[in-house]
Amino acid sequence: MFKFLKMYFWDAISNHYIDFKGRASLVQFWYFVLINFVLCFVFCFILPRIIGVFDFWVVNILWWALLVPSIAITTRRLHDTNRSGWFQLVGLIPVVGWIVLIILLVLGPVNPNKFDEGV
Repeated sequence: MFKFLKMYFWDAISNHYIDFKGRASLVQFWYFVLINFVLCFVFCFILPRIIGVFDFWVVNILWWALLVPSIAITTRRLHDTNRSGWFQLVGLIPVVGWIVLIILLVLGPVNPNKFDEGV
């Protein structure tokens, strides 16, 4: 049942925390994003309503802990589409940048690819 949690999220956190080389599949990337979103939603909106207080430090620690793996997996996902990880900076352009970045992230893999291992 929680095999995808271990396979996609925990693997990205434990084995590829600062891994900016190689490629990440479409499924691996979007499961990581989904689980990341659910964790942030729970810690930002659900738990504060249950406990009655908003603990800024918990949310801040969670955000900082997931920042590097999020950048790393996005870089590997862009590598899978044969683009540099620096294309993430397109997301800094207001509104249009996020749309372009999402389109780049949903594109399929490119083979052969200049970001393949050992090349």
